[in-house]
Amino acid sequence: MGRILLAGRLAVRDLRRRRTEAALLLLAIMAATTTLTLGLVLRDAARDPYQSTREATNGPDVVAGVGRPAQFLPELEKLAGAPGVIDHSGPYPVIPAKLQASDRTSDVQVVGRDVAPASVDQPKVTQGGWVGDGGVVVEAAFAGALHVRVGDPVTLDGRSFEVVGIAVTAAASPYPGASCLVVSVGCMSGPVPDDPAAAGVPTGLLRDPGLVWLTRADVRSLTPDPGSLSYVMNVKLADPDEAQAFAGAHHGEQRGALFMQTWENILDDATELAEDSQILLMIGAWLLGLLAVAGLSVLVGGRMADQTRRVGLLKAVGGTPSLVAAVLLAEYVLVAIVAAAAGLAVGSLAAPLLTESSAGLVGGAGVPSMTMSTVGSVTAVALGVAVVATVVPAVRAARSSTVDALADSPRPPCRIGWLIAISARLPVPLLLALRAAARRPRRVVLGVVSIAITVSGVFVLLVLNAFLTAQPLTGGYDDAQVEVLRQVLLVWTVILLALAAVNAIVITWATVLDNRHSSALARALGATPREVSVAMAAAQVLPALLGAVLGVFPGGFLLFAAINAITGGDGDRATLPSLGQLLVVVLATVLVVAALTAVPARLSARRPVTESL
Repeated sequence: MGRILLAGRLAVRDLRRRRTEAALLLLAIMAATTTLTLGLVLRDAARDPYQSTREATNGPDVVAGVGRPAQFLPELEKLAGAPGVIDHSGPYPVIPAKLQASDRTSDVQVVGRDVAPASVDQPKVTQGGWVGDGGVVVEAAFAGALHVRVGDPVTLDGRSFEVVGIAVTAAASPYPGASCLVVSVGCMSGPVPDDPAAAGVPTGLLRDPGLVWLTRADVRSLTPDPGSLSYVMNVKLADPDEAQAFAGAHHGEQRGALFMQTWENILDDATELAEDSQILLMIGAWLLGLLAVAGLSVLVGGRMADQTRRVGLLKAVGGTPSLVAAVLLAEYVLVAIVAAAAGLAVGSLAAPLLTESSAGLVGGAGVPSMTMSTVGSVTAVALGVAVVATVVPAVRAARSSTVDALADSPRPPCRIGWLIAISARLPVPLLLALRAAARRPRRVVLGVVSIAITVSGVFVLLVLNAFLTAQPLTGGYDDAQVEVLRQVLLVWTVILLALAAVNAIVITWATVLDNRHSSALARALGATPREVSVAMAAAQVLPALLGAVLGVFPGGFLLFAAINAITGGDGDRATLPSLGQLLVVVLATVLVVAALTAVPARLSARRPVTESL
């Protein structure tokens, strides 16, 4: 039998014998691969609605505009005959205005359009009809934010209009990230400073402007000075991929007179929400990967201890150390491959649920195509998690003595004089807990790291939740976008807490199995089952307390700082958790770990002493 076939058959048999542990291995790695898959495919899935909108509206490849028509409007019109241009629409007049709907006032960009359909960028009407005299058409995402419907009255710069339609366009990203078309005025996003002049904000800027369409005549009637009009033109190229080169060339020729925006720029703005979701999920994937390594290291260490005699048998019948190590690694590699496949499938199917198309786009995200780079990245991470967690115990087991492995004698504890002196004066449960923790210091470190990672993630979740709560008030996201980001945080939270809970149970069970002889001996010498079960739980609660404190500081602050560095965010505007919230997190962590570890600890204490010995 070949070595590969032998290793594979032995690995499959061992997985079938230990199905519960195999399932835990699978779930731990799958949690990380699913979140990583979501992060990698999220933006690709979000591109589909914008592409559908481009097709439905015959969207432009380049949107060009000028703010001083008396001098530069002829230059804008010359673009219609530029090399590579196959079609265009416009130029259309654009003015800034104030729109009032009900009790809300917002800055808008008003574009004058023809009643007849345009060959390039004809906005798709989703409700009502197209522009007419005295009628205004509102961009769909902007209408949703203002809660405006067809038939509602609105006011533009003091003049009343009726909403005759709601439409979507690919010539500007949906509200609140609409592109600035009024190049002579300029746009800004986010809250207005208390003192705009002191903050260096020019007067006349439009803040988070919406987009509406009127007839050309209605637009001109809103401004007494025709010279104050700006103009935009939608350009269609023979090769859309040359949009950036076209914009760069003509922007340079006109020395900044023309304002150019390509369809790729608009796509980036339209998928900004998906990018934010992607960042959150990628951070979650790395945290889950670290948690998976910590949990798998403990689980693998426990399994390797149970396989000591098996290792001796393999070596006794002629297996080399490399073959033994390959056999021990093979089952974890198989689990990692299955977990990667499951994570790819679940992540790609779940991605559209987190990329609901904006109200300003048509179509849905659908199931994204799986690229080879995504498959390779997710598979590499799954294999990396499995190998990092198993290679050291596998190599150590393979190098062990054949005779010692066949004897499978228990490893004597490492005795530390000062620790024995301190623990001797403690109550029996704490005495046993301290000595159980001292037997496996690496396991204690893994437990501390696992809790610290979890609490650091919770710290960031509290910050992000406070940030999203304030967003509808500050204008960064609309309500629908906030809801999508909350769903992303919910996915991250559920998986993070679930994997941390599994880690706590796995570490406790491994500690119970590792101390079954010493616990039985303690009971034979007079310790009660209750004292032994409390000791096993306390052996995890004490590291959990340390891990929770480290997870708050410095873990949470460092993770938040890293996120700010990656995203380029303004950490000064974030609301950090209060001291009371942090104390609640630490206390809740300790109580949850105590509850999770109580069950396996109690089950171990019910086993008869004679059977354990």
